[in-house]
Amino acid sequence: MPCDAVFFPLNLCRRGLAVAVFIACLCSFCYYVGLYKNIQSFSKAKASYQRPNCLQFNLSIPKNPSVFLDFETHHRASLPSNPFSDFPPLNLCPENFTHYCPCQDLTRMTRLYSRENVVYKERHCPEKGEVVRCLIPKPAGYRTPFPWPASRDLAWFANVPFKTLTVTKGSQNWVRLEGNKLVFPGGGTSFQAGVKGYVDGIRRFVPLKKGTVRTVLDIGCGVASFGAHLLDYNILTMSVAPRDSHEAQVQFALERGLPAMLGVLSTYRLPFPAMSFDMAHCSRCLIQWTGYDGLYLIEIDRVLRPGGYWVLSGPPISWRNSYKGWETKREECEREQAVLEDLARRLCWKKIAEKGPIAVWQKPTNHLHCSLKKFRHTESPSFCQRADHDAAWYRKLEPCITPLPKATNVKEIAGGALEKWPKRLTSSPPRILNGHAQEITSKMFVKDNLLWNQRVSHYAMVLTSLTAGKYRNIMDMNAGLGGFAAALSKFPVWIMNVIPHHLKNDTLGIIYERGLIGTYMDWLTCTFMTLRLPLMMFECNDCVAGVRLFQLTQERMISFMQMGFSQCTCIGAIFLIFFLR
Repeated sequence: MPCDAVFFPLNLCRRGLAVAVFIACLCSFCYYVGLYKNIQSFSKAKASYQRPNCLQFNLSIPKNPSVFLDFETHHRASLPSNPFSDFPPLNLCPENFTHYCPCQDLTRMTRLYSRENVVYKERHCPEKGEVVRCLIPKPAGYRTPFPWPASRDLAWFANVPFKTLTVTKGSQNWVRLEGNKLVFPGGGTSFQAGVKGYVDGIRRFVPLKKGTVRTVLDIGCGVASFGAHLLDYNILTMSVAPRDSHEAQVQFALERGLPAMLGVLSTYRLPFPAMSFDMAHCSRCLIQWTGYDGLYLIEIDRVLRPGGYWVLSGPPISWRNSYKGWETKREECEREQAVLEDLARRLCWKKIAEKGPIAVWQKPTNHLHCSLKKFRHTESPSFCQRADHDAAWYRKLEPCITPLPKATNVKEIAGGALEKWPKRLTSSPPRILNGHAQEITSKMFVKDNLLWNQRVSHYAMVLTSLTAGKYRNIMDMNAGLGGFAAALSKFPVWIMNVIPHHLKNDTLGIIYERGLIGTYMDWLTCTFMTLRLPLMMFECNDCVAGVRLFQLTQERMISFMQMGFSQCTCIGAIFLIFFLR
């Protein structure tokens, strides 16, 4: 706004402009004087500055170094440089070998081995001259199995093309053939109307819902419908059956995504440690429980945990109403049950109930119970003197009771009480807490769990189908403490935890105390106790499987190499199915 527009005299307007110019000139002068002085001070400081005596690094490489670093290996095994050079590439076996398993070859076993004690149904591996060296071919028309949980009720007939059970057991609702599918309606010889009502009858006497029963052994499992239903109670069942005229009982179970393996009670111990299972079950399993001085029931006692349950249905239970249907004499059934009851008393078992076709006994929580008056008059088998109660790989059955760990009072659980499921999975097992597991501490147990949780989280990022039920049957070939299986428990899978029987630290008992299942195995014979197993995933505890799996003496390793995988046809089939999926 011009000065003449305001109501001030003209001389006042000019005087204000002169003052503003003077102040601006004064400020500029002061700025330049200060700048000049700062430049002079910086120049003097720079001239007087001396570099500090800092440590100097010589990063140059001398032309003639006095010390050479050696990166060569200095620890070498004295094995042949190329042990497989003499073996030609493996070819596929003929098509009739699709379901061949070397140590469970029924044709060979019935020809060479005795039927006494059903010895011919045991595991008999071929001799050196009988070995077949080829890879098992996939079944004609093989298809990817149904994802879990649909696989519990359905399977493709082309994958397990056996009709015998659909005919002989069709009226008992074991399995039906409908078009190109096998349907499993959940029936059985003792529960033709369905397994649900049968398990409800057991649940009246056994606490299936409380988490105290987690691991179950089902002897003579059929197609494992009993174990399939127990999954609804968070109970893991090891279903065991021999390879016999019923053909592929175990293979049906595995195709359904249920834990199962070939096995039979004959002359050897079952391949499980002592005190493994919370419950054992037999439904018309046709085992002579009262024969051979009670040898088979004594073995059930060995693998049952303190306080564990034995459930029996079928002969001779409920003989009064069923002996005619069994086509046996009334007197024979009555005598057999009397012998069975007496044998159970001599084992110090307590009969819980008998209702309809089901009878339930309970093993004592400790052996102090057996010193009570009501057991003193019985002539019990003696206690086993050997200390290796867990040893079960090709160990002969013995007519003696496996002693429980010592207890101080009748209310104490021998060996230590287990937590209820699922807390049992991550709690330190009693075998670690009481020092039974050599060189393994609770701190190591926790560290192992953390390690496997990290590893499995990475696996899940790669195997995105883990949550979708595509992977169901998994084998850990050297399971250690079971950390891998524990970390996978949140996925819809089950894990066969395998412990090589020759390892110094036997950890299979720890795995069972965690509420997981597994078996012993000798990988040098290289034939797992299944038929063609629809496994979808393998795991070994080290990045290089051979580091721990075959940490053996040189002689044993060379012996394995000389086999040239000739007995590995069953394992070859497993890997073949893995890649097919």
